[in-house]
Amino acid sequence: MSRIEDKLAEMGFELPEPWPYPNANRTAVVQVGSILYVSGHGPGLSDLPGVRTKGRVGEDVSIEEGYATARAVMLMIVASLKQFTGDLDRVKRVIRLFGMVNGAADFRNYPKVIDGASDFVYELWGPEFGQHARTAIGAGGLPHDIVVEINGEFEIAD
Repeated sequence: MSRIEDKLAEMGFELPEPWPYPNANRTAVVQVGSILYVSGHGPGLSDLPGVRTKGRVGEDVSIEEGYATARAVMLMIVASLKQFTGDLDRVKRVIRLFGMVNGAADFRNYPKVIDGASDFVYELWGPEFGQHARTAIGAGGLPHDIVVEINGEFEIAD
């Protein structure tokens, strides 16, 4: 097991199976040079505590549930990174996360929800490699009514 997988276990997480992409015209991860571009991910069929796979934050999903769901989305992204790289220790740093929150019309606290993802990678990769640039926005709706969708960019070692 890699150092990152050991840290995941220490955090109380197991890697799920990566979510399969439905069409051949897109994929979960693309590498250009030393940068990995990760497609938008949702929470999958997560059974982690507090995770809501469907709904709108500020309507039928609380901020705390949204936060837990953003953590679950990052776990799905890490599973895709593992599948692509074969070894999570090859992922040198988190560069950027872009988080979208399916929020009620009057909900504006998107950053508190996406903090779940940011806190997750900061804890997993540590302050030197887990600190990242980030965008957190609201969406009038997301595919399949998921609560959170996140994409990101990561640096990979040779």
